[in-house]
Amino acid sequence: MKSEASEMRWMSTSTATLLEEVYRRLTPLWPDAHPLLHYHSCFELLIAVILSAQTTDEQVNMVTEELFGRFPTAGKLALADIAEIERIIHPVGFFHVKARHIIDTAKALEERFGGNIPPTLEEMLELPGVGRKTANLVASACHEVPGIIVDTHVLRVLVRLGVCPKKDAALAESIVRANLSHEKHTQFSYSVNRHGKFTCTARKPACTQAGRSCPLSDLCPQIGVKR
Repeated sequence: MKSEASEMRWMSTSTATLLEEVYRRLTPLWPDAHPLLHYHSCFELLIAVILSAQTTDEQVNMVTEELFGRFPTAGKLALADIAEIERIIHPVGFFHVKARHIIDTAKALEERFGGNIPPTLEEMLELPGVGRKTANLVASACHEVPGIIVDTHVLRVLVRLGVCPKKDAALAESIVRANLSHEKHTQFSYSVNRHGKFTCTARKPACTQAGRSCPLSDLCPQIGVKR
């Protein structure tokens, strides 16, 4: 197995400069450093992010109004009937696994943290269905801890820019962490997320369409972009 150091040998000395320039250009365009998911508490945010795996924020927002209306706390969700949860979240896909994850997470929150969100990233990563993206997002939103949130949009942009050599979220996170100052991590994540969601899209990025422009066009080698 390759070490992280060997995985990162490809990086040029300009990676930090490139990330700083991406930050400088995108932050004014996308200044809102908050999730697009609908929530009223950190518990609701955590559950919504777990549900958002391999689906859109919009799809999640369609089911969470009913879900949180009936199960607004960890204590109530922990006691929910799994068949009822599956019915509510069915539209988000993978509903069997996600229903079990959110119920088990609610139980863990009740048993270990009094129904509250764990105070550390490491403890959040121990919860069912919680990966680094989820933990970083919730920690940054709820504990004001700078987080590098590498979702599918952020990873796509970083690969196309040549910042990350492959679609590996953990590697992308480590590269950003090593080359961008700590206090910029959260804003960088959300700005790049919005850029990937609305400009550097998966199938038809702005650089492939007549009449559309991209604020990073002169920086981007367009790696993997299909025309």
